[in-house]
Amino acid sequence: MQSEYTIGILGGMGSYAALHFFSRILDAFPAEKEWERPRVIIDNRCTMPSRVRAYLYGERKQELVAMMADSVMHLCDAGADSIILACNTSHLFLEEVKACIRQADRERIVNMIELCACNLSCREPKGKEFYCLATEGTMESGIYQKNFARFGMHVVCPREQEYHRIRELIEAVKQNCVSEAVTGKFLSMLRECGYTDIILGCTELPVLYQHVRKEAKEGGVKVYDPLEEVIGVVKERYGAYI
Repeated sequence: MQSEYTIGILGGMGSYAALHFFSRILDAFPAEKEWERPRVIIDNRCTMPSRVRAYLYGERKQELVAMMADSVMHLCDAGADSIILACNTSHLFLEEVKACIRQADRERIVNMIELCACNLSCREPKGKEFYCLATEGTMESGIYQKNFARFGMHVVCPREQEYHRIRELIEAVKQNCVSEAVTGKFLSMLRECGYTDIILGCTELPVLYQHVRKEAKEGGVKVYDPLEEVIGVVKERYGAYI
């Protein structure tokens, strides 16, 4: 019988975002002894096709869904109680992935975007407007807009002309090429977008935000990170387990 709460992370979409998230999981469970932390299993499946291209062009979509489902099932079989998809865009295929796995395992997957919308609706006033930075696939899909609208909140995304600027920042993290110039561009984007409440709708962006947090806050920018909501959930579940 399993005697430990286990977190499963499906990473590789990209790898440095998953690595950063794992580091944050460790920080969320400070402990004098390693065995006082929850077990974490990571499937860094970086061989998966592009989630953005799968959504926008249907490119290798079925292959992507099959690989995601396979990884989720392997994480479940390895004992994962909660499974986190360390990629916002991958959530566009979540229902198709669930259809490919055992019904009993479907509830183990934490829907990061739905969770973020639900939690913020409890903390923020109805009608609040957020600005969401994400991949082209995530923004074009309207997944954040739809989930937040369910709770009476509004999400605005950058114009199409701005997509290339966001893509450049995301790719810098994916290639582990984060520099002062890159973080400076990210800070400028936060300051100049015209909004003060900003959702980091791509898991690469928190990697950049950690470098400019102080400056962003001093500039009146309030950032919302969906991964932070996920960490809150796994901490609650771990607390209930022990």
